[in-house]
Amino acid sequence: MIIGESGSGKTVLIRCMVGLNDVDSGEVLFNGRNFYNLDFKGKKEIRKEIGMLFQGGALFDSKTVEENVVFPLSMFTDLSESEKRDRANFCLKRVNLANANNLFPAELSGGMKKRVAIARAISVQPKYLFCDEPNSGLDPKTSIVIDSLIKEITEEYNITTVVITHDMNSVVENGDNIMFIYKGEKWWEGNKEEILKTDNLEAQDFVYATKFMKELRKKL
Repeated sequence: MIIGESGSGKTVLIRCMVGLNDVDSGEVLFNGRNFYNLDFKGKKEIRKEIGMLFQGGALFDSKTVEENVVFPLSMFTDLSESEKRDRANFCLKRVNLANANNLFPAELSGGMKKRVAIARAISVQPKYLFCDEPNSGLDPKTSIVIDSLIKEITEEYNITTVVITHDMNSVVENGDNIMFIYKGEKWWEGNKEEILKTDNLEAQDFVYATKFMKELRKKL
């Protein structure tokens, strides 16, 4: 998980990791392969291994739910039309949207849009899943559902998942590895137990910004 204040560089970092932004220096390694040293063909091979969940879902308004999920399959696979539909149906069923194929994004709730976006992200059977603020705009109950779904999929399919979030509930529940970014730099790194006990002042200010978290701290 990547956490930090708004404007600290979290989204820029994740966009660099998936190749949407170029880097000025440094390396982005996927299992030892430096993404930015590869030619077009090499980069495309890595992109086939990546699923991306954008902050707003980034669904195509003019496409149905099924067409949205099929889209990356058309870009990155040689599956037949029936195979792509079968894969889309499998992914939609996995996110509990088995009967939503013919709906359009405008007909979906916020939580349903997120689940369609997750189905699309996992349709290519990625090795790496990147999630930019998956809980953005959702109520607390729906946020827990989306968190649980991402965690289940990560473990079920053995995916390396990178999540940008401001939601400390997500961090405390699912933060196997946490990076706190401050003014564009890695400022702290640890796990969900260590983040609650850190003596890093900037990380403390971020973690215990809310009244609920301040009360929790008193009990630790």
